[in-house]
Amino acid sequence: MENTNKLFHLLYQKTRLMSKELNEHLQKHDLYSSQWTILYCLKNNGPMTQSDIWRYLLVEAPTITRTLVKLEESGWVKRSQGSDKRERLVSLTEKAINTLPIIENEVKTFEQKMVKHLSEEEQDYFFHLLNKLGVQTNEEGE
Repeated sequence: MENTNKLFHLLYQKTRLMSKELNEHLQKHDLYSSQWTILYCLKNNGPMTQSDIWRYLLVEAPTITRTLVKLEESGWVKRSQGSDKRERLVSLTEKAINTLPIIENEVKTFEQKMVKHLSEEEQDYFFHLLNKLGVQTNEEGE
């Protein structure tokens, strides 16, 4: 494709659309997609330090910190002292542990709606392509 602008413009549009629609689904739980991403990360990885979270999600530290403060205030996560004074360990609360399976099912239904026009093979290939996006190889001389 000669004009990558079209590709990336469409990718940005679809990403914004999915975030907007996911936010609408999560609204009844008083959550946003950015918060859901952190909760999902903690559910799958267990307690993590704040720095591990922002590195894993590829989001800047101040953004993660602000989101964690909101999640903590609304009872979804708790932050405790890590292995050193500067480190903060983030874990799910009982509220989160009990509620996340319900939310996860709702999110899964939303995601299935998003990919309903893709075959299983197309979904696998799309996953493969997204993983290749931005990856540098030795062949490129970088």
